[in-house]
Amino acid sequence: TTNSNKFVDPLEDPLPGVGTYEDFNTIDWVREKTKDRDRHREITNKSKLSTVALLHSISDAFSGWLLMLLVGLMSGALAGGIDIAAHWLTDMKEGVCLIGFWFNHEHCCWTSNETTFKERDQCPQWQSWAELITGTSEGPFAYIMNYLMYIFWALLFAFLAVTLVRAFAPYACGSGIPEIKTILSGFIIRGYLGKWTLIIKTITLVLAVSSGLSLGKEGPLVHVACCCANILCHLFTKYRKNEAKRREVLSAAAAVGVSVAFGAPIGGVLFSLEEVSYYFPLKTLWRSFFAALVAAFTLRSINPFGNSRLVLFYVEFHAPWHMLELAPFILLGIFGGLWGALFIRANIAWCRRRKTTRLGHYPVMEVLVVTALTAVVAYPNSYTRMSGAELISELFNDCSLLDSSQLCGYKPVSVLADRPAGEGLYTALWQLALALVFKIMVTVITFGMKVPSGLFIPSMAVGAIAGRLLGVGMEQLAYYHHDWFLFKGWCSPGADCITPGLYAMVGAAACLGGVTRMTVSLVVIMFELTGGLEYIVPLMAATMTSKWVADAFGREGIYEAHIRLNGYPFLEPKEEFEHSSLTVDVMRPRRSDPALAVLTQEGMTVEEVEALVESTRYSGFPVVVSQESQRLVGFVFRRDLLISIDNARKRQEGVVGASQVVFTEHAPAHAADAPPPLRLRGILDLSPFTVTDHTPMDITVDIFRKLGLRQCLVTHNGRLLGIITKKDILKHMAQIANRDPDSILFN
Repeated sequence: TTNSNKFVDPLEDPLPGVGTYEDFNTIDWVREKTKDRDRHREITNKSKLSTVALLHSISDAFSGWLLMLLVGLMSGALAGGIDIAAHWLTDMKEGVCLIGFWFNHEHCCWTSNETTFKERDQCPQWQSWAELITGTSEGPFAYIMNYLMYIFWALLFAFLAVTLVRAFAPYACGSGIPEIKTILSGFIIRGYLGKWTLIIKTITLVLAVSSGLSLGKEGPLVHVACCCANILCHLFTKYRKNEAKRREVLSAAAAVGVSVAFGAPIGGVLFSLEEVSYYFPLKTLWRSFFAALVAAFTLRSINPFGNSRLVLFYVEFHAPWHMLELAPFILLGIFGGLWGALFIRANIAWCRRRKTTRLGHYPVMEVLVVTALTAVVAYPNSYTRMSGAELISELFNDCSLLDSSQLCGYKPVSVLADRPAGEGLYTALWQLALALVFKIMVTVITFGMKVPSGLFIPSMAVGAIAGRLLGVGMEQLAYYHHDWFLFKGWCSPGADCITPGLYAMVGAAACLGGVTRMTVSLVVIMFELTGGLEYIVPLMAATMTSKWVADAFGREGIYEAHIRLNGYPFLEPKEEFEHSSLTVDVMRPRRSDPALAVLTQEGMTVEEVEALVESTRYSGFPVVVSQESQRLVGFVFRRDLLISIDNARKRQEGVVGASQVVFTEHAPAHAADAPPPLRLRGILDLSPFTVTDHTPMDITVDIFRKLGLRQCLVTHNGRLLGIITKKDILKHMAQIANRDPDSILFN
């Protein structure tokens, strides 16, 4: 027998690398889902034959839930560690514990007998740097000593963070949510969710938060959870080999990230659904629910806040609110929307400046300058000196009679009612007003630097300060004018009618909503975060108002704006396509361009195919019956084609440059002296999506969005005319919006 008729058919024996993608490419959702369906069908059919196969099928069905369990455990453990470490390092800037330097301020004074109720945080075991170095805690010299130590530690932490990011994992900077949104929409960024990114992001997140910069750990925790999921996906072939299945796990991981960041499992699931996910089937909903539950449970067992509560800012007050208070709540909503729109504009302008000018060449210098500026300005004001989370919980807090906080510096009254403001409160309000201006300005230049930085805490802090100021103002108004017709019905003298802490809560939600444009998930996160179930309606009113106001200035939230700034190929599912163009206007080749590069199903040699692939940079080629008829057969990906030809030259006897490349089912008869043909039917996609040249563009865009396509062929009277890729659509949309179409980077 001759060997010349032995064909390697890739269908029976898939080559390593066929069906995978290059870096910075878009996945083909349809192809991935088909692959998974075939795999599933094969396992189900085999499971009827033997017990071993049945067990394999059961373990395959169970693997998704097992993976979710692991993701939840790992993310919960990491988040707990990050919380504890950040708390300890933040306190390190102010002093050190003598009984063991690994205790933070609170734990150091827990065991002490010398603490009084008035000064809970003063105990001999905890010494500020001035006491340690100069022996006294009073006087100007001690103050300057503490000030300098604060700046020194802040700069050290920031320097370590930015150096580690630069040296080991450049992808660990920023918040990570814009990139995760892009990855979930089907884009591939190799290494973005890798183990180095995870390790460095975890360490540098602690350092960045502790350095006192105006940033939070919430956004980066989503990135950390997604890294955990991506690394754990490698344990299961089902997820390792299928990009679409992996995206489902990452959607659930985004929910886990918010769940551990705020202790809000349901809010996390809704956040993933509303804000980051592109494709979110019901199965993913259940899985993310389960994963968020496991993660929240793990975090609760670690108990990082030491109060056996999961939530960050638990509020004790449950005072009812009155209908008339909706007016100030809506005012806060308007403030949040205006601040959100302003922040997005300013931050994007600053980031664009960083990209285009020489500022971008000195990331370490930039971080150090911003940290020094933040530390120098922040230290004198006690509200900016404390960490963002501490500030927010202070602002959410309601004043009891025994509270020693400055915000509770009312004139002493024996009953718990609305009280007149005293000296302490006026000082506090001044400091808060200055803190508000400082936070607004410094957050703009901080977000987007080369350290891990979240946006949730700073924007909530801005809103909480504004809310608290308005709340105290309302309270004083009601105290001094309780006979106005506005207050008459519900605010009798001596009653506690206005809760400033509630205003701070509403303001925080409004500002966060204005920046990110979340609605449902935000309200759920807010009431899970504070435990304030009575306040759902005020939160809803403020969030909705802030979204409307911010949308009036620009339709996109901060994450979409950053996606566009970086030029990622992201088809925004919320954006409408209003232009009345047809596919023939958008497709390539244009009228002046050379003809479309196609392969024929038979008649081309290996050399010709290789020459065509080498001379173009397209990621795939349509296959037609013949150059004359241009009738469409299928579509073949460049990567698969190159791998198959390369492999055939190594493995299959007799395949040389002159061999015919055949895409038909039956090999045509070839002359006895001719080399054997190379059959590539196995890598041919026989069901490519096609639209006609007169399909309106908005329908085509919808097809791309809903099915997650990567390219679509255009036909006219059944003949192949051109091709539309996701990139063409994005460029076209950029042109309509008068933006630079070349800002979209990748294919």
